[in-house]
Amino acid sequence: MRYIVTGADGKLAGRIAENMLKAVGGENLTFTVWSKKRVPSAKLKRWESAGVRVFEANYDDIDSLRRAFKGGNRIYIVSGLEVGKRVQQHKNAIDVAIEQGISHITYSSFIGATDPAYAHLDVTPDHTATENYLKSTGHPYTAMRNNLYLENYLTMYPMLARMSNDVWASTAMEGRATLIAKDDAAAAATAVLLGKGGDRTSFNVFGSEAISVRELCNLVNEVSGMNLIYDPVPDEEYYQYLEKLHIPRTITGDFSRSPVPFSGNDIVSNDASIRDGLLNIESNDVEFLTGKKAKTARDIVQDSAYVWEDNVTNWSQMH
Repeated sequence: MRYIVTGADGKLAGRIAENMLKAVGGENLTFTVWSKKRVPSAKLKRWESAGVRVFEANYDDIDSLRRAFKGGNRIYIVSGLEVGKRVQQHKNAIDVAIEQGISHITYSSFIGATDPAYAHLDVTPDHTATENYLKSTGHPYTAMRNNLYLENYLTMYPMLARMSNDVWASTAMEGRATLIAKDDAAAAATAVLLGKGGDRTSFNVFGSEAISVRELCNLVNEVSGMNLIYDPVPDEEYYQYLEKLHIPRTITGDFSRSPVPFSGNDIVSNDASIRDGLLNIESNDVEFLTGKKAKTARDIVQDSAYVWEDNVTNWSQMH
């Protein structure tokens, strides 16, 4: 059995790659990366020494996908970052996986992907289109519908606050959400990639506690000794806050000075979805798949201490 993990140089798929290396051994694995230069040399050497086949591949390059997917049996396809462009990119990966005889596809989707109540969120339509396409193929698949990641709220948002005179603005107001830790999202995806879950076509990958952004800000202050000030603001004021940090409003904007790869539309609509209660949904799917309860913010907050201790100022510096 050969398992393929795409985007193994990324933050989520990289965790899945390491899980799979422990579970089945390198001789049964193929990892794809955008560029081998993005992978620390020691890690790349460790993978290859363990027998992993490592390919440079991206969803725009069909030939690179064919080379990487050849001989695979089950695959994890991580969603791309380019909102608006990634539907075709995902279709390319799905088509090549089916063409190469891969028997099952695991895809990293988003909460509410097939629920019209979530259609207005900036990131949802791409996932909706991808899930609909997967269903239309008739090919066996499982969509991992992840909530927003806890780590983003413990790393990116404190970073932006420190760059904004210690003001942590948000349209989340006092809403709550069952945010998921990336380690738990990765563990759940690993289980499905290995075959757990049977014929189910989707899992809701949510955290075990509902927490507000204000509480996350307070938690970061508690463990760091900082005095970040939580500032609940309306949408337009939040856009202005982000634009002062050179974060463009749309995905087609100028990201040359932006500290993060996400647009204002993405960030504002995500926080607004917390405000509106769309992300405060319970699920025990993580525990079902992994045998463990999902971690809380307090469980993992110390893992983010490097952000304020090392004065991180860009997404690329985050783990």
